[in-house]
Amino acid sequence: MSIPSQEAEMTRHLALVEEVLDRFFSLSTQRAATLAPAYEALWKTLRSNASGGKRFRPQMVMTAYTALGGSDLRSAAHVGASFELLHTALIVHDDVVDRDFVRRGIPNVSGSYRDVAQTAGLSLPTAEHRGMSVAVIAGDLALTGSFRLMERASANPQVRDALVELLDRAVFDSAAGELIDVDFSLYSGMPSIEEIVHMERLKTAVYSFEAPLQAGALLAGATHDVIAALGEFGRNIGIAYQVVDDLLGVFGNEASTGKTTLGDLREGKRTALIAFASQTSEWKNISHLVGDSTLSDEEAATVREVLERTGAKQFTQRLASDYADEAVAALHGAGIPQALIDQLTPLVTAVVERVR
Repeated sequence: MSIPSQEAEMTRHLALVEEVLDRFFSLSTQRAATLAPAYEALWKTLRSNASGGKRFRPQMVMTAYTALGGSDLRSAAHVGASFELLHTALIVHDDVVDRDFVRRGIPNVSGSYRDVAQTAGLSLPTAEHRGMSVAVIAGDLALTGSFRLMERASANPQVRDALVELLDRAVFDSAAGELIDVDFSLYSGMPSIEEIVHMERLKTAVYSFEAPLQAGALLAGATHDVIAALGEFGRNIGIAYQVVDDLLGVFGNEASTGKTTLGDLREGKRTALIAFASQTSEWKNISHLVGDSTLSDEEAATVREVLERTGAKQFTQRLASDYADEAVAALHGAGIPQALIDQLTPLVTAVVERVR
């Protein structure tokens, strides 16, 4: 199958995922309207915040499912939509943890309800608390919705139970990763690179790569070896993706990434990039800047110069490449069909090329 036809096919598959999500939100909003106008409004806000993404996790589900011979696309669409709702739940809650009120340049759930409260005359602290409170509720609704959609996938009871177990593991591991990340922010020292990679695998790789790929394979009736190999692939490419994301958070092009290159430095985010630099003799020259909420553009430029001079940037690039190489290796020798290998290999290239 040529690349253009693969893209056209994926567009059709994701349209089915959108149908599932549209129906879920429509029915939930109608149901909420019978209880209270404010509840109906919350569902509309949640729906708005769940729209417009790349639907990356459903892509992982559909790619594995179809390449492994699956033919019940509507069932697979429910699985893909389930992971998309999980993604929505996790980012809504993550914004609460980080006290962020904007995502992709527009108010998120917290920000939307904070703004409403401020317009009503509440003080900023009270308005922010209201916004975050509503976001907790919204995230809970998306989380429970992800399980509802997973259980609606057409599959025999054994497969459906296994799919729900996969989803449960994704939630369980992501919560562990979030907790570890929160603890890092309270830790006076610097976690090791291994500890940071472990956190990023739990927080991001499991629910974004490992579980969606394995769910698609499971639904398609793949063997245990294939499912395990896809999990290993997803784990390694997920870590590589997050390591690259951390690099872009400091060295990226804001116009192309849509993400500020000051945020992570001002936050003092614990990443492999920063952990490596902390082990060098020049760390003392920038340690007071990393985590400074008032960090200026000029000071950030100084930090970047040190990160390059100490080899921290180059080390982190190699780290991402090493995990990407391990991801490719996991695809071979487990009976994964060449068609699926051909579809997943460009993903590896795309991940690594983001920092070049």
